[in-house]
Amino acid sequence: MEALESDHQRLKADGRTTSSLHISAGDLGAKSFRKRYNLKYAYLAGSMYRGISSKEMVVALGQAKLMGFLGTAALSLTQIEDDIKYIGSHLAKEQGFGVNLICHLSNPSIEMERVSLFLQLGIRCVEAAAFMLITPALVLFRTKGLRKGANGVICDNRIIAKVSRPEVAQAFLSPAPADIVQILFDEGKISAEQAQMAQKIPMSHDICVESDSGGHTDQGVASVLFPVIEQLRNEATRQFSGDEPIHVGLAGGIGTPNAVVSAFMMGADFVLTGSINQCTVESGASSAVKDLLEKINVQDTDYAPAGDMFEIGARVQVLKKGVLFPARANKLYQLYKHYDSWEGIPVSIQRQLEKNYFKKAFDQVWSEVIDYHMGKGQSVTIKEAENNQKHKMALVFRWYFAYANRLSFSGDLRFQTDFQVHTGPALGAFNQWVKNSDMAFWRNRNVDKVAEKLMEASAEKLTQQIKNILAR
Repeated sequence: MEALESDHQRLKADGRTTSSLHISAGDLGAKSFRKRYNLKYAYLAGSMYRGISSKEMVVALGQAKLMGFLGTAALSLTQIEDDIKYIGSHLAKEQGFGVNLICHLSNPSIEMERVSLFLQLGIRCVEAAAFMLITPALVLFRTKGLRKGANGVICDNRIIAKVSRPEVAQAFLSPAPADIVQILFDEGKISAEQAQMAQKIPMSHDICVESDSGGHTDQGVASVLFPVIEQLRNEATRQFSGDEPIHVGLAGGIGTPNAVVSAFMMGADFVLTGSINQCTVESGASSAVKDLLEKINVQDTDYAPAGDMFEIGARVQVLKKGVLFPARANKLYQLYKHYDSWEGIPVSIQRQLEKNYFKKAFDQVWSEVIDYHMGKGQSVTIKEAENNQKHKMALVFRWYFAYANRLSFSGDLRFQTDFQVHTGPALGAFNQWVKNSDMAFWRNRNVDKVAEKLMEASAEKLTQQIKNILAR
């Protein structure tokens, strides 16, 4: 408020009034963030798994001097490589983009394979998602991009870390773990000079606070979480004094000008959108899913177990309107918690699951589960399940989540009730905001135009709010 009053006094001293005040979309957020990534706005479009944030989406954003992240989760290395090469062939050197790297705590070799590919293809920015601690793959990516400059360490490889817990933010705001750095040096993957420089900089200069969002979520509250992590950033900035700026952005619930303004007024250096981009022309979601999504309101999402972490009860936020997936997914989890085996479930419920959920017999599903894991070289998983009937039941129930995913990507309306669609209420808010415009229909929503409209309207709203305050 003091800053606003100072601005007001300066306007009066210059013989001007608040009517001359104008904030542009390019003024929002941190100038240093926009400069770092050569962006028009302090605005990012986050990744969405299985290529929902598609190569076409990334290209459209890059060509508009914005930045998006390719959604690589659940894609093969070959598909990721093809998509990155496509993006590279459609963007100029100064037009930025990034690639998602999702945590694979139970199988860290997957992370390392992807980072090796990123380094081979010259990727300079990754969006780190779902990490609970710093892994060797993250350290390798970050450290391989370090070199000495006239004024200190130059970081060519950037990590934008999406975090929803203070201790995870702290890990990214600290230097790489010394033991991991030593291992990478001993393996000949980094030089002695890079190992030394890794201890002088934080793992990430760009932290994105992720509050309640579509897909995997800790259901954090932005107004509670952001100030805590901002304080950690301030402490890290003092520790790395003389180093380049450390930014903190905000994601989760960003779908209207009000939300964008709130984020920047809280002190966010940038915003990151997600759910609103899955209902655009460039999104990799099926047309059938987009038709459903363009009609939702803020109350039309629900929480369901996450298929990849089914047994521990981790949850994802999904579409509720027009589908039965969240109700069915929660039913499966309740059955898993209550019974120790498939045979222990009452026969009437077994038949209901086979008819309405699986569309086939339990034994047929189990046969498919065996084929899948054996094809992945995971015979140990099958042996464990054969000796543990509860684990066997869990693997069959997890099959349903993969099946529901495939149905949503196929867009086969005969199976609409089982569509699993990760999304958040920000999309419902966006739909209400644009309902009387051409963008009411997803076929008129291009991802770069959505960004432009949202940021310009946010600047206008903030300008008016400040004028109202100064006029009091």
